[in-house]
Amino acid sequence: MNKSDSERIASILKKIGYKPVSRMNEANLIVVNMCSVRQSAVDRIYGKINEINKLKTGKKKIRTLLTGCIPKRDLKKFKEKFDYVLNISSLNHWKEFLKKSGYFYYPNPRETKINTDYFKIKPAYSNRFSVFVPISTGCNSFCTYCIVPYVRGPLIHRDYKDVLKEIKATIKNGAKEIWLLGQNVNSYKSGNVSFSKLLKMVDSLPGNFWIRFTSSYPKYFSDELIDTIKSCKKITDYLNLPVQSGDNKVLKRMNRPYTIERYKNLVKKIRSKMPNICLSTDVIVGFPEETKKQFENTCRLFKEIKFDMAYIAEYSPRPGTQAERMKDNVSKEEKSKRAKILTEILKKTALKNNKRYIGKTIEVLPESFQDGFLAGKTESYKTIKFKGNKNLIGKFTKVKIIDASSWGLKGE
Repeated sequence: MNKSDSERIASILKKIGYKPVSRMNEANLIVVNMCSVRQSAVDRIYGKINEINKLKTGKKKIRTLLTGCIPKRDLKKFKEKFDYVLNISSLNHWKEFLKKSGYFYYPNPRETKINTDYFKIKPAYSNRFSVFVPISTGCNSFCTYCIVPYVRGPLIHRDYKDVLKEIKATIKNGAKEIWLLGQNVNSYKSGNVSFSKLLKMVDSLPGNFWIRFTSSYPKYFSDELIDTIKSCKKITDYLNLPVQSGDNKVLKRMNRPYTIERYKNLVKKIRSKMPNICLSTDVIVGFPEETKKQFENTCRLFKEIKFDMAYIAEYSPRPGTQAERMKDNVSKEEKSKRAKILTEILKKTALKNNKRYIGKTIEVLPESFQDGFLAGKTESYKTIKFKGNKNLIGKFTKVKIIDASSWGLKGE
């Protein structure tokens, strides 16, 4: 979502008359697009402020603008550090705000009209062949560790006609990979169009492209959605299904309304219909009051599910969330230890899963080129590296897999 926001920011600034520069020291206006999912992301903003202040010591006049997901608690501090603090959902109104020096504008994120206007902005895509298309913004789930509902407001679904219009334009412009984005994509609803119906509509569009989406919420993952994913030819065999913890008591404290038994049953259903699906997950270790036994339940889940990839986060309190009021009684050292243990389990299962590809010829979308090697993603979202010509970037390419590691594939 942060990257998608940046593309819309770039589009608005270009319309106003700004031109992008390759280095920060060449800029007259520096825009910082903030993420606040983890405290470490917020801390990086303060590091960026120091970097900007060094540039300001020169003769050149530099204005600074902060936007994105800004926690209310940090707002006062940031107003003192930046020339402008503008709500990301007020993008259509930035022109008038930028005319006023030192004008701070940060409306209540629940201003739904502004949020709806945000979707109308045509992005300045940073990547022509792999594009992000938001289908919703905000969230109503209120997981106790998450600040998203407080900084982005309630869940707002984008009109399906606008989603399809943007996708059609990207396909016409050469898009080969389309990511549908939302905090809970599978709870999408626009009129009588559910997420399943939207996927079928996108799949039916002419063109040779992949469909991906993130993030999925286990509670809303229906049998209908499983059947849809199986039947749609352009939806890739990759799914991110965040579990967050392998223990029911921890899930309850997180306000995640499902049990591990339900999650495992869901995975079983998905794999019975799509045996080649590659599954990734998100998990938090060291959540308040997480005991060693509860963490061992997460380890047990990892060994049982055998994920292809997992995004493992060490818990850090987010100011303003419900979890902040809980006792953060797992030490930093213990959190790091638990993250390493899970990573070791993941390394073994991911390596075993990746070795199954050796000898197979698969389709790959190259993304970058360096020192004679192309790097990209497989349909199952595996990272792959192989020798090739730079002109293959952004073009589907057949690659034979010759080797595998825990974190990627090697091909020719």
